[in-house]
Amino acid sequence: MENGKKILIVEDDQDIRELLHFNLEKEGFTVFSVKNGQESFELLREHVVDLVVLDLMLPDIDGLDILKNIKLDNRLKDIAVIILSAKGEEIDRILGLELGADDYVIKPFSIRELKLRVKGLLKRTKISSLEETKWRYKGIVIDRQRMEIYIDGEEVDLTVTEWKLLMELIDAKGQVLSRDFLLTKVWGYDFEGYARTVDTHIRRLRKKLGQYANIIKTIRGVGYKLKL
Repeated sequence: MENGKKILIVEDDQDIRELLHFNLEKEGFTVFSVKNGQESFELLREHVVDLVVLDLMLPDIDGLDILKNIKLDNRLKDIAVIILSAKGEEIDRILGLELGADDYVIKPFSIRELKLRVKGLLKRTKISSLEETKWRYKGIVIDRQRMEIYIDGEEVDLTVTEWKLLMELIDAKGQVLSRDFLLTKVWGYDFEGYARTVDTHIRRLRKKLGQYANIIKTIRGVGYKLKL
């Protein structure tokens, strides 16, 4: 089993649901699959999974409403979410990411690409050494071992993706990281056309950093760096 990781597929199209279930199970994951929003809520009451592959156009509940419910539930909020949708407009992708999704895959999709993205999101953030488990800057205190961040004494909730982004920027020690590099390191893929995914998550991360948002600097046309 792939480190005991559990995945929930929420997809009303039976062929797609079975395709995803078969391929992800073959990779060693424990896979649950349901055909509508109500069944997804029922399953999540019984099982806390590590990742949800979520179709937006379901017969009973809008996928974005399911996403909102997951992110508002303290028991479920750390679950990674990949949206799977035929809605390919940029505004649709940005809305999904702004609401807390970690990735957005447009139908029709490559099963190989989707598996790559799933594995990328489920990789744990590595801690380089015991000396680096604590990181401080002014009112920011980070405990890497516990995956906790405090801003001026208040704990702030980051998604797994936001956490990985911040750790990459910290570890770079002021070097500029390109969007392509961050896509590869954080999401596990480097496909063209997904730079806005990085931008959207950086924007969310800055918002959570509050008065310290400006430590993440945009290098126009390239990417980002941490400037302390």
